Amino acid sequence: MSATRYTYLGPEGTFTEAALRTLPEAATRELVPSVSVPAALDAVRNGEAAAALVPIENSVEGGVTATLDELATGRPLMIYREVLLPIAFALLVRPGTALADVKTVSGHPVAQPQVRRWLAENLPTAHWESAASNADAARLVQEGRFDGAFAGEFAGPLYGLEPLASDIHDAAAATTRFVLVGRPGRTAAPTGTDKTSAVFWLADDHPGALLELLQEWAVRGVNLMRIESRPTGEGLGQYCFSVDAEGHITDRRVSEALMGLHRICPKVRFLGSYPRADEIAPQVRPGTSDEEFSRAADWLSRCLDGRGEQ
Repeated sequence: MSATRYTYLGPEGTFTEAALRTLPEAATRELVPSVSVPAALDAVRNGEAAAALVPIENSVEGGVTATLDELATGRPLMIYREVLLPIAFALLVRPGTALADVKTVSGHPVAQPQVRRWLAENLPTAHWESAASNADAARLVQEGRFDGAFAGEFAGPLYGLEPLASDIHDAAAATTRFVLVGRPGRTAAPTGTDKTSAVFWLADDHPGALLELLQEWAVRGVNLMRIESRPTGEGLGQYCFSVDAEGHITDRRVSEALMGLHRICPKVRFLGSYPRADEIAPQVRPGTSDEEFSRAADWLSRCLDGRGEQ
């Protein structure tokens, strides 16, 4: 395995590359672009890279399905870090292109909902066609296949393009969340501001099936920050659920929730516990702290050995 190589959703000039370069360790790693999220994660699985940074969630469009599905299938991987990156687009064009000349535009599918209103107001007749990434859209504009690309302004010089418009975003606070993924290993020590990700599958479809699984989290006071259903590919109505929960697997409330899910689900995939990029500490509800779990366990031990109340 190349311990010094990190890969990311490429080509050069993507928001993913920009997010990766915010990590201190990126300065000492060889950064290699991959053509797609599956290719980036397979590079980690195959030992061609030590880790991959890929987008997983956008504040406007929601989950990045390619990443969610890849983490739920294939050989297991784990999340070790996350990065939050504010997103604003530039409309990149070949030099000399005027707004009236832009008839076709491209960008990553997740970008389209973030610029939809701007397009309707400024280029209402332009035809959109998705690309593998925003930087790939810029490359296609350079090659003459499209008139404009929605990408980070920093991608312009890489592809000989100029920004026809900058700071484009329908939602001013648009943010994309990226995760650094590696092979399974020991989780980092808890920081007090952590997040745990997992995927779980329903045993069978019956009334209240999902509620039963959610109660494993709720009764232990674990807040779910994200939950998304994804088809398993095994037939209509067959789903798995991808979640992010507040806390670390070493927190009793989180570990017991995961054990509860493992008892009633045919499959649970632990995707890692890692520091939250926003460094927000969870609100631990009364009765769900590690100390209270320990006191309850001590009480049960006294009951079992006949020591009774103290």
